[in-house]
Amino acid sequence: MACFLVPAAEAAVVTIATKIAEAKGVNPDGFVKKTKWLTNTLWGGSALLAFEHAWHGEIIPTFPFLTNAVDAADRAEMFHEMATVGVIMALLITAVWGISVAVTAVIAKRNKTATEASDK
Repeated sequence: MACFLVPAAEAAVVTIATKIAEAKGVNPDGFVKKTKWLTNTLWGGSALLAFEHAWHGEIIPTFPFLTNAVDAADRAEMFHEMATVGVIMALLITAVWGISVAVTAVIAKRNKTATEASDK
C-alpha cells in the first residue's frame, strides 16, 4: 500500500541533513560518505517498493495516487501499515547501516594498527 513512504521520508530527511553537513564541511571520519550509503539504500529500497506496489496496481496515475487513500476505512488501514511495516522497514535499514558503519570502523582501525606495526 504505502509502506514505502516511510523509508522515503527518512531518505529525504537524511539527504537534507547530509547536504547541510556537506555544505558546512562537516566530515569527521567520512560522515558524509557514510550517510550517503544510508540515503542510497533508503532511496533505492523505496523506489523498488514503489515499483512493486505500482506493479500490483496499488499506485495509480490519478489522484489520490494510492488505491487505499480513497475512503476513510482504507486510509486507516494504509496508515496502520505505514506505522507498522513502514517504520519497521526504516528502522531495520537504519540498523543494518549502523552495523555496517561500525564494522567498517573496526576494520579500518585494525588495518591502521597493522600498518603502523609493520612500519616500525
